[in-house]
Amino acid sequence: MMNASSPVPARRTELLAAGAATVTVVLWASAFVSIRSAGAAYSPGALALGRLLAGTVALGALCLVRREGLPPRAAWPGTALSGLLWFGFYMVVLNWGEQQVDAGTAALVVNIGPILIALLGSRLLGDPMPPRLLLGMAVSFAGAVSVGLSMSGRGGSSVLGVVLCLLAAGGYAAGVVAQKPALGRASVLQVTTFGCLVGAVACLPFAGQLVHEVADAPASATLNVLYLGVFPTALAFTTWAYALARTTASRMGATTYAVPALVVAMSWLFLDEVPGVVTLAGGALCLAGVAVSRSRPRATGPARATVSPRPSERA
Repeated sequence: MMNASSPVPARRTELLAAGAATVTVVLWASAFVSIRSAGAAYSPGALALGRLLAGTVALGALCLVRREGLPPRAAWPGTALSGLLWFGFYMVVLNWGEQQVDAGTAALVVNIGPILIALLGSRLLGDPMPPRLLLGMAVSFAGAVSVGLSMSGRGGSSVLGVVLCLLAAGGYAAGVVAQKPALGRASVLQVTTFGCLVGAVACLPFAGQLVHEVADAPASATLNVLYLGVFPTALAFTTWAYALARTTASRMGATTYAVPALVVAMSWLFLDEVPGVVTLAGGALCLAGVAVSRSRPRATGPARATVSPRPSERA
């Protein structure tokens, strides 16, 4: 009979978490293309609220099908804080910042987020900082810098825009670190659904703008808002939480360095924006750094037992 400490279930859990993280970064990369399109017709707050409302409806329907109730009381502080900082504050400020700076500068500044996640995770959650993680983050950040600089337009940035992107990075990092403990006390679907709901409630002051703008917006822009809500929000945040419940915040943050490389590829495919050599090299560095940060040293002795996810960490 297989021992409880067998590495097989642990390996399967790791592969599922890696697959969930991959779904997340692909959908988040696609969000940049959709935001660029929808942002021409929707203001930052209205775009965030529309996206969060669509995400809340999709997640709420799934909760009803799965018969998920309210999160336990102990999970509410982390769930609510991540909802305010990540689902709400981050989305509004990032949308606003991207109207003030070019896409390359925004991507460069926001990619400070994974570094902040590693620092906060180490300080507040006790996350380990192995050399491979630090090396991988350094390589990926170098790639993000290359992508950002190569995509930055001359004179397209403002001090306000850079500050907004810095605030977005801080909200993203704090939201991730706040979410991690909640995932030990509630299910992935509960934490994601009610975090999205909290973010939508926080954005309700923009309801008037949303109603006004949806009446004048072209159908393509509104469809992009719905896409952002259902896929990069409802689905991607759920797969993110699933993976985060099974690894450290620092490693998950490092995984998002794959986003700039995917954005370059998607812009090439869907927007006919042909990247230069420096941009392609930077994207390759981003992916290489993620591979290094998620790799593990080869075991030299008997495999260590890995703790299986708690029942409360189910998808």
